[in-house]
Amino acid sequence: MIKKLFIILPFVYLLSTQAGYAAFELPGVDLGSETETVADSVKIMLLLTVLSVAPAILLLMTSFTRIAIVLSFVRTSLGTQQMPPNQVIIGLAMFLTFFIMSPVFSDIYGQAYQPFIDGKITQEQAFDTAVEPIKEFMAKHTREKDLNLFLDYSQQKKPETIQDIPLHVLVPAFAISELKSAFQMGFMIFLPFLIIDMIVSSILMAMGMMMLPPVLISLPFKILLFILVDGWHLIVKSLLLSF
Repeated sequence: MIKKLFIILPFVYLLSTQAGYAAFELPGVDLGSETETVADSVKIMLLLTVLSVAPAILLLMTSFTRIAIVLSFVRTSLGTQQMPPNQVIIGLAMFLTFFIMSPVFSDIYGQAYQPFIDGKITQEQAFDTAVEPIKEFMAKHTREKDLNLFLDYSQQKKPETIQDIPLHVLVPAFAISELKSAFQMGFMIFLPFLIIDMIVSSILMAMGMMMLPPVLISLPFKILLFILVDGWHLIVKSLLLSF
């Protein structure tokens, strides 16, 4: 099943581009030909399968994890509660993921998906070709320490090339590497806002206003600082440069 998912993974990317609407046609139902009807049914089944497991693929094998965590850190450090709301953060993270992963999805579509649909290569060949760009992307952002952890636990020899790394080893190693990178960026985001909270808290203490919550006073200053430095631009730029 996972082989079929890799073959049609670019479907998600195609729907996010203008060319994808013209290149992809939803399967129809034609009762005039039994062979075509069966083929259309298989396409519908594969499409529904991809849509059901797409969140897991998006979370663990793309840049989505780092982006979503960093954006959540921004909201937490500002102290704006639910502003921006979760839908906005997840939506922005998804489109940034499509933007960052577009070269990978394009390679999968051109080298594996389209030849497979045209009947030029088999399903096994399409899978082997499709996983190559994904593995290269994940290996590029996976720390050797994390990779060795899963290799040693599974008692496997150190692979000679990236393509020799099994997916069940590379995916969790990539995931924990992304978590560490995201938390490192989140720590750097927290520092300036923490300094503002400490300054406001010290001033209120010196004035004897201990009953007044420091967070309530520091919130406008943190928002003002974030606006003055064009915070969203800096955050998105840092995320893009990190890949």
